[in-house]
Amino acid sequence: MFSISRFQVLIASAALLAGAATAAEPSAAAKSAVKPAAVRPAAAKPAAPALPAMPAQKVVEQYLAARGGAAWKSANTLVLKGKMGAGATTYEAVTKKLTLERKEREEMQLPFVLEAKRPNKARWEITFNGKAAVQVFDGKAGYKYRPFLNRSDWEPYTPEELKSAQAEPGLEGWLASAVADGARVDSDGTEKVGDAACYRLKVTRKDGLSRHVWIDGKTFLEAREDGAPRSLDGRAHEVAVSMSDYRKVDGLMVPFVVETSVKGVAKTEKMTIESASVNVPVDDGRFTRPH
Repeated sequence: MFSISRFQVLIASAALLAGAATAAEPSAAAKSAVKPAAVRPAAAKPAAPALPAMPAQKVVEQYLAARGGAAWKSANTLVLKGKMGAGATTYEAVTKKLTLERKEREEMQLPFVLEAKRPNKARWEITFNGKAAVQVFDGKAGYKYRPFLNRSDWEPYTPEELKSAQAEPGLEGWLASAVADGARVDSDGTEKVGDAACYRLKVTRKDGLSRHVWIDGKTFLEAREDGAPRSLDGRAHEVAVSMSDYRKVDGLMVPFVVETSVKGVAKTEKMTIESASVNVPVDDGRFTRPH
C-alpha cells in the first residue's frame, strides 16, 4: 500500500488546527481544585500469539501474492478519495464534585484526495473550512500550501522533510519496494495487531534504514508498519500505521481504513477511503508547484 508517511506535515497541521477549533480546556483555577485520580497499574503485555513457524522469505512471498502479485506491476497511478478524522475529540471537564470527567466530541472529518504515480510522485489534498491545503512531491522536490494556517504562499519542504519524503517508497508501498530493491528481511517473532495474529518482520534496506512490518497470519496482508518518525516538541516520536478493511480494486488489495498513531499522542489519525481508482490519467503537472 502506498505510504502516507511523507504527508505527515499536512496531516499534522490539519489535525492541530481542527483540534484547536474544537478543544476546550478546564480553567487553571478549576484544575487546581480537582481531586487527584487513583493511579492504575500498567497493563501486562499480551503473550505472543502462536502461528505456524515460517521463514521470513516465505512470509514475504505469501504477502506479495495476497496483495495482488503481478497486478501491482501494471498499476501506473492510484487515486484515493475519502475522509480523515482530525482534531481533539476528547477533552476533560470539571464536574460539580470537583473531579475531571473525560468527554467526547464528534470527530471532525476532513475530505482528502491522494494521488500517486510511478515512479515516486505524489499529491495530497485536504479540505478544511472550505479551503484546500495541498502537498506535492515529484520524486525530487516537495512543496506545501497551507491556507488554513494563514500561509498564502507555496513553501518548499525543509531539508528534513525532503529527506524523509525521498526515503519513502513509491506506488507499491514500503515493504514491497524494499524487497524489490534487495532489502534484508528477518523474522522478529509474532505479535497481535488488534485481533489479528501477525508475523513481525524486521526489514533493513540497503541504505541501512530499517522498519518493522506486521503481516496477518491468516490473510497475509499487511496489518501494520512503522511510519517515518514525527518531530514533536523538538523530539522524534515513533509512528505506527495500521491498515484494515482490505478490498480488491482492479486486482489490487487496498486497505480502506488506515490509522496512524504517534507515540505519546493519545488520539490517532484515522483515514477512511471511500473510493480507489487504478490507472486513471494523472498529469505530471499535478505533482509540481503551480507557477
